[in-house]
Amino acid sequence: MLISGRVLSEERKGEIIIFFEALLWGLFPVITILSLRDVPTMLALAWSTLFAAIFFAIIVSIKKGWQQIGDRDAFFDIMMATFIQGVAFYLLVFFGLRYTSSGNASLIGLSEIFFSFIFFNVWRKECISVAHIAGAVLMILGASIVFYPNVHEFRLGDLLILSAAFIAPLGNFFQRRARRKVNSETILFVRSLIGAVVIFGVAYFAKVSFAMVHAERTFIFLVINGFFLLGLSKFLWIEGIHRINVAKAGAIGGISPLLTLFFAWVMLGDIPTKFQLLSFIPMFFGMILLSKNKKQ
Repeated sequence: MLISGRVLSEERKGEIIIFFEALLWGLFPVITILSLRDVPTMLALAWSTLFAAIFFAIIVSIKKGWQQIGDRDAFFDIMMATFIQGVAFYLLVFFGLRYTSSGNASLIGLSEIFFSFIFFNVWRKECISVAHIAGAVLMILGASIVFYPNVHEFRLGDLLILSAAFIAPLGNFFQRRARRKVNSETILFVRSLIGAVVIFGVAYFAKVSFAMVHAERTFIFLVINGFFLLGLSKFLWIEGIHRINVAKAGAIGGISPLLTLFFAWVMLGDIPTKFQLLSFIPMFFGMILLSKNKKQ
C-alpha cells in the first residue's frame, strides 16, 4: 500500500511538472519567430543552444553534479539524445518556423504524441488498447486538417515540423534511458554544449553571416529561448518523462498549441484560422484517449 501510494505520488508529480513545461513551451514558436527576424536560422539556434548550455552549467554547479559528466554507462544514450534532440530536432524546428506560422508549427507538433504512441506502444511492444488506436486516428485527423489548406500550396515549414515530431520519440527514448543513470541537468548540459559547438561549426563552414541586426533586441529573445525554453522547459520535460510515460506527457503538453495561438495573436498579430481551431477538436480527444493508462 505504501509502495502504491509512493508510485501514485510520483506520477502526480510528473503530471504537474509536464503541465508547467507546457506553459513555457507554448511561447517557444513565438519567441523563435521573433528572433529569426533579425538573425540567420542556424545562428539563432546556435546562440540559443549555447545559452541553454550556460543555464545547465549553473544548475550542475549548484547541485554539485560535475562528476556525472564522465559517466561511461550513460555516454552512448547522451550522445544519441544529443544528435537527435540537440541537433537534428532543433534544426528541423528552427528552419520549419522560418517557413510556417507559429500556430501551424505548434499544432503539427502535436503529432509527436501519435509518433510516440507508435514508437513506445507498437515498436516497443507496450500495451495497445482500442482507446489508444482511436486516439492515434484522431491525432492523424487533426494534423490532416492543419495540412488541408496547403494541399495546393506546398509549405516546406509544415513538413519540417512534422519531420521533427517524427524523430522526437527516439530522442526521448535515449533521454529517458540516460536519466536512469545520471541527472537531467547533466544530460541537457552535455547535449546543449555539444549541440552548440556542432551547429556553430556547421554555420561557419556553410558561410552563414554572423552579423546581427538590432543586436540588443535579438539578444533578449535568444537569452529567453536559451535559458527558459531550451533550458528550463527541457529540464522539466526530462524530469516529467522520468516519472510518467512519454505518450501521457505529450498528451498533457497538448495545452501548448492553445497557448501558442494566444501568444501569436497578442505578440505577432496572427489571428488563428478556422482550420487551426477546427484541428484542435479531434487532437484534444485524441490526446485524452492516448493518455489513458494500461488499466483503463
